Amino acid sequence: MNYTGRYGLEINPFIKNGKDVLVETNEYKEVKFRLNYLLQTKGFGVLTGGAGRGKTTSVRQWANELNPAAYKVVYISLSTVTVIEFYRQMALNLGIEPYYKKVDNFRAIQTIIEKYKREKRITPVFIFDEANYMKSGILNDLKILFNFEMDSKDYAVVLLVGLPQLNNQLRLSSHEPLRQRIIMSHNLENLNEEEAKRYIKEKLDGVGCHQEVFDNNALTAIINASNGIPRMINQICNKSLLIGEQKQEMIISMETVMDAINDNELS
Repeated sequence: MNYTGRYGLEINPFIKNGKDVLVETNEYKEVKFRLNYLLQTKGFGVLTGGAGRGKTTSVRQWANELNPAAYKVVYISLSTVTVIEFYRQMALNLGIEPYYKKVDNFRAIQTIIEKYKREKRITPVFIFDEANYMKSGILNDLKILFNFEMDSKDYAVVLLVGLPQLNNQLRLSSHEPLRQRIIMSHNLENLNEEEAKRYIKEKLDGVGCHQEVFDNNALTAIINASNGIPRMINQICNKSLLIGEQKQEMIISMETVMDAINDNELS
């Protein structure tokens, strides 16, 4: 018997695989509400949160549900790109052949955004992930790039997603013009104990599990060690399933979870 069979799982819900089980926590619902507000209002939004809080998962799920007849989603993971690379990535994602000069890319991007909005009645939605790595030159250009008709209209939705230090960058006086354009800002918090327990339960329910997998002490240990961070919960649960199978435990105990936590810290 393998570990998925032992614990009544169709697949392991705590690792990336063909069936990603989305748990709509209260924090996810709050994020979705704010993103929908941004969608209706248009303009700039900022979504931050510590590593593993589920920023990218939440945004991708929201974006996947948008009607492609009404919205053109452009997702760019910035990490560390130069200003010209940034413009080239934007052009490519909009279906434009990139130019060598920034000014030419700038004009072409503005033209295609206007075309989407005026002719196709489609709102471009730009999602810049890992925006905390954005260079100042890119942040300085953003407000100008998305200015249309003397600031009277917003033709696009621009969402900056990143670690909390993104807010520190935006507070710099040099970025005051951009900060004034931000109409939505939210920081993802850790899951509380009740939410974390529901997160684990719904992950298991989502893959057809109808039996007890973790005893109460094991659940408490997982939540305490993970500090309510979804990525850490997933990692500890995954390791616990593997160690539980090695021990041939039918219900995972706190001792097994502690072994998983120690193994996680060493790996």
